[in-house]
Amino acid sequence: MKLIVQIPCYNEAGTLPETLAALPRVVPGFDRVEWLVIDDGSQDGTAEVAVECGVDHVVRTPGNRGLSRAFLRGLEEAVRLGADVVVNTDADNQYRADCIPDLVAPILEGRADIVVGARPIASVEHFSALKKMLQRAGSWVVRRVSRTDIPDATSGFRAMSRRAALELKVFNHYSYTLETIIQAGIKGIAITSVPISVNRPTRPSRLFRSTGAYVLRQVLTILRIFVTYRPFFFFSVLGAASFLVGFLVGLRFVWFYMTAGGTGHVQSLILAALLMGSGFLLLLVGLLADLVSVNRQLLEKVDARLSAVEAGRRDGLPTSREAEGR
Repeated sequence: MKLIVQIPCYNEAGTLPETLAALPRVVPGFDRVEWLVIDDGSQDGTAEVAVECGVDHVVRTPGNRGLSRAFLRGLEEAVRLGADVVVNTDADNQYRADCIPDLVAPILEGRADIVVGARPIASVEHFSALKKMLQRAGSWVVRRVSRTDIPDATSGFRAMSRRAALELKVFNHYSYTLETIIQAGIKGIAITSVPISVNRPTRPSRLFRSTGAYVLRQVLTILRIFVTYRPFFFFSVLGAASFLVGFLVGLRFVWFYMTAGGTGHVQSLILAALLMGSGFLLLLVGLLADLVSVNRQLLEKVDARLSAVEAGRRDGLPTSREAEGR
């Protein structure tokens, strides 16, 4: 059994040595523990620092492509290197590395394919009240959409089995945390959570420049999640609201038509027609978007199977046809 700890990095030469110094080289249940750094276009010598600190594998991208792409690039490389389990952590040493055995335990026991480390949000001193509220709100939305029970959906400290690493796809370039949990729920990938501890912050977050930007990104991410993974529900709610308002405006026109002798208030009739027509069109858009969503999920399954076949060949394992021939 091989465990690979991956760390996406962007200009982390200052914090990476402390993070790597805390990582374990021995974890119960694994024969080998290796470290993988994904240098996402750093300009401060992050890759060189990683090599000096004894990292086993370093992947460099030609430019800064964003956290999500670095995360997925790391999963691809970890699978290529033969990882049975992949642990993702941050380069700023936010998460305590001594929690890794607890993080991988559900996977080793066969209870889950993805394990998310749940931070003690309420007691984290460096989180503002607004950020704590947003964390809880975002996690609640993710639980409702994904039908999972993950208390800290934005935690980047998580473990994934080889199967999960092959199946996860992310479309949001800024962050992978919410989307991967929703995908797990939709695809039927067993996911659970374990409590973890955190360290004091070593630097301000680089993912969001300010609280306002953080709020905006969270709201946009949640909206995109609804549109991408629950399109019929999203557009049906909008369509129903538009149709209902239009219907009420239409009733207003009928009332005045009946009581005022049929004169005036033509604007209400036009507005009612526009709103009710928009509601009907939104419902049609929801149906089409739902069909697109189904096709995307089928393509993701095909891609996951092809990736599994390629990974099996690299590992020297027979493909399904080769196994049948034997």
